[in-house]
Amino acid sequence: MALKGNLRDFSTTQLLNLINLAKKTGTLVVEGPNQAAQLAFRNGKLIYGQLAQEDGNLTSILHKAGKLNDEQARVLRERAARSTDKELGLLLINAGYVSQTDILLSIRAHVLDIVYRLITWVEGLFRFEQGVMPSEDRITVPIELENVIIEGARRMREWERLVEELPSLDMALKFTEHPNVNIRDMKLSVEEWRVVSFINPKNSMKAIAKQNNLTDLEIRRIVYGLLQAGLVEVIRPEGAPRPLPFGLSPRKPSPPTPAEKTAARGLVNRLIARIRSL
Repeated sequence: MALKGNLRDFSTTQLLNLINLAKKTGTLVVEGPNQAAQLAFRNGKLIYGQLAQEDGNLTSILHKAGKLNDEQARVLRERAARSTDKELGLLLINAGYVSQTDILLSIRAHVLDIVYRLITWVEGLFRFEQGVMPSEDRITVPIELENVIIEGARRMREWERLVEELPSLDMALKFTEHPNVNIRDMKLSVEEWRVVSFINPKNSMKAIAKQNNLTDLEIRRIVYGLLQAGLVEVIRPEGAPRPLPFGLSPRKPSPPTPAEKTAARGLVNRLIARIRSL
């Protein structure tokens, strides 16, 4: 029987730790409110990851990693659409476009990016499908989970801090009238410059992130840096409806009672026992 549960009761980091300890082989499927993800493991090692809404083929992975330019990626999508990842990888290596190391490192970075994004999910249902593996045409890269778990926990702490500082991405940004530093004197990354170019009272942070293909964590991290530098301010987007008057806002959920906390701990213990028995 597949292990099932809710991320409200059992976090992704805890699941990774259990899979690592139990040396499990199979696929962890997580279905969130707006997206879904799959992570595959062999003997407790992470080997593959996929987000349902994203194109996870080799061409897209290499393009995102900067190993293929826009034109090369376009041609490959048109002419090698029916090629498997393994066939395409061999073709690119033989043609001298990329090396085997380029491919493996790009896939590794792609899978880790999915894991770290999944770690920030707080809503969703999960199930562990024992023995289910990616299709043979996919290129897998074994990744030890110990460092992934440590880095994931660090990113989760960062995520919680950034959400506290920037609770809503529906807000917009504007440049401050008297910035502490000149933006031309700052050493900004390519992603940071792209975000800066979209800053406008009409553009929400969510819209800026979508335009630049940034995750919620990435856009918050960049905006937080700009705020700390005194370059921007957070404002309500122009044309957005005003918030409800005080007292009419939705009530925040009450904290869990001692009985609910005890029930949650009991669920965790049962999940641990079940995954070790699979």
